[in-house]
Amino acid sequence: MTKTKFKEFIIMKNGQISVTTENIFPIIKSALYSDHEIFLREIISNAIDATNKLKTISNNTSGEVPEFNEDDLKIKVTLDEENGILTVSDKGIGMTEDEIEKYINQIAYSGVTDFLDKYKENAGIIGHFGLGFYSSFLVSKKVEIVTRSYKKDSPLVKWSCDGSPEYSIEEVTENPREGWGTDIIMYLDDESKEEYGKKFKIQQLLNKYCKFLPIPIVFGKKTTWKDGKQVDTEEDNVINPDEPLWLKKPSELKDEDYKNFFRSLYPGESEPMFWIHLNVSEPFNLTGILFMPNTKNSIIVKKNTTNLYANRVFVTDIVEGIVPDFLQLLYGVIDSPDIPLNVSRSYLQSDRNVKKIAGYIEKKVADKLKSILKEDRKLFEEKWPDMKLFVDYGFVTSDTFYERAKDFALFTDTDGKCFTYDEYKTLIEAEQKDKDGNLVYLYATDVNEQSVYIDACHSKGYNVLLMDGQLDVLAIQTLEREFEKSKFARVDSDTINNLIKKDNTDDNVITGRDRDVVTGLFKSRLNNIDGKNFTVNIEHMGEDELPMVVSQNEWTRRQKDNRRWQSQSFMFGGMSDNYIITLNADHELIKKVWNDASKSLKTELDSAYAEIDAAQKVIDDFNESMKDKKWEDRTEEEKQKENDNWENKRNADKKRDDVIAKYSEGNEIISQLIDVAFLAGGILKGDALVKFLKRTVSFIH
Repeated sequence: MTKTKFKEFIIMKNGQISVTTENIFPIIKSALYSDHEIFLREIISNAIDATNKLKTISNNTSGEVPEFNEDDLKIKVTLDEENGILTVSDKGIGMTEDEIEKYINQIAYSGVTDFLDKYKENAGIIGHFGLGFYSSFLVSKKVEIVTRSYKKDSPLVKWSCDGSPEYSIEEVTENPREGWGTDIIMYLDDESKEEYGKKFKIQQLLNKYCKFLPIPIVFGKKTTWKDGKQVDTEEDNVINPDEPLWLKKPSELKDEDYKNFFRSLYPGESEPMFWIHLNVSEPFNLTGILFMPNTKNSIIVKKNTTNLYANRVFVTDIVEGIVPDFLQLLYGVIDSPDIPLNVSRSYLQSDRNVKKIAGYIEKKVADKLKSILKEDRKLFEEKWPDMKLFVDYGFVTSDTFYERAKDFALFTDTDGKCFTYDEYKTLIEAEQKDKDGNLVYLYATDVNEQSVYIDACHSKGYNVLLMDGQLDVLAIQTLEREFEKSKFARVDSDTINNLIKKDNTDDNVITGRDRDVVTGLFKSRLNNIDGKNFTVNIEHMGEDELPMVVSQNEWTRRQKDNRRWQSQSFMFGGMSDNYIITLNADHELIKKVWNDASKSLKTELDSAYAEIDAAQKVIDDFNESMKDKKWEDRTEEEKQKENDNWENKRNADKKRDDVIAKYSEGNEIISQLIDVAFLAGGILKGDALVKFLKRTVSFIH
């Protein structure tokens, strides 16, 4: 690269930059522009503005601007790697000495206001705050501006500053620069020279921030492979050769145009499912294209894939606020001059417009999905498994999305059939109402593991939904809140009769001491399973149903599932797994266990119950004698007597329980019944599964 040399400079004046603090530059570096790499975006944005201003003046005035070829209005970026000098050159309006005084030396005095006051119809001006130029000092130990105004007979002027409030302005008498325009020459400091003094890094920044700017940006020459190495060609390396697709009319574009644009933005990603072209002018200006990626029904998706632009300048890929949380799964671009940005244009500031834009985007996505369902139901059903994830996410995170989505969201049953919410309600309304008139939506989360329970539901004529998505459990809570007089129940959360209870009859036909014996036979075998608590019930379930069913309370299980997604649910982190064991009083095996135990244990149980009755009578007699005496008024002997009475009763109960447990321990039918129920419930694992298999083989022999 040929270094620019200046000869025969005439010092015109020296002065001090007009600031209100001793040194503005530390503030710029630490507060306004904490991300140093944006310096190049800011300098090139200024060059874009200068060029657009020239074109605007030329279009609005006659003879004021010398003739120019618009193809020559390129912005050139050059890097002297050896000396660490980075230069951005434009052929825009340039500046006079007075304009340097006004717009450069007065920090935060923006020329945009003056310009827009004169040319109100002008579009595409990027700068607003008058601070962008000073971002050059983030990386430079010295910055020079060499500029000539487009105005007739304007001299070439050089401004120089080393990062202190001191500056100098010189008139260049020998012309090293042809025509009007501006060179920003940045002498990189030692640290920045390591970071930004390499061509590949500048190319990377230009691709990131300047890929869609409206004026051609040239950085060196295109290269080709020749004689075993990359060599320069004669063709300019233009960073932004194509007009942004989102600025074109949808009617002008084909599907392949959108797919190619997606590939250019996200190389290597699989083809998107659909896209939405945004174009609105009221009540705010917004353009863009959003793509729905193939999520493969996994919440492990890439975030920060939607890029925010302001007047075609990349701002950020962190779009919280402007894009609803659940739609941050989308890929694509959003461009709006109306989005409020901080001074460094590096992130959003919250205001009313941001909320309006977020609502608009949410509506556009919902409208698109609704139209796909209406126009091509088969295609929509094919794509639904992948789209369902972000719909569920929307239910969970947005207060408004359910109302937008309820007309296109689908249920899928365990047979793979799809239904809209209204269609499914019509399907199950006749059969799946409980005694209180609640419509019960039965669902499974794993067809294979819960197949026994699904079959039981089908045998009753019930339909079962498949809700195996990662966020389905959370989405169910939204649906229960929105659906009138409805509830959801997982197929393994209770017995088939209790999932949709049709009447108020008492199913517990075995009562009293008989019930204690039957439940005790199974309880004694369930107390030694780590981390699991079991409640044993007896119900009429029908002769053809399973002898024993294990289920988990719907509410408790949901809370444990929720804790994976909601940090507030830490209170459930230490909860044990609570299961309900239901014995089928109608099944012949349960009857056999009950009858055999009653006969074998009659003598021992009669003795145990005699002691229990005697102990209970002592308690009752003592309570009667103490009924008029408060606890605090009793003597120590009386208090001790009551404690002893209850201890005797507990010992009598334990004697009965020990008799039942001893009998149960050697009963292989009970062992087999428990293991079969655990196998159906998906909780028979490890050594217990091995023992079950061996026992089953021995039964066969």
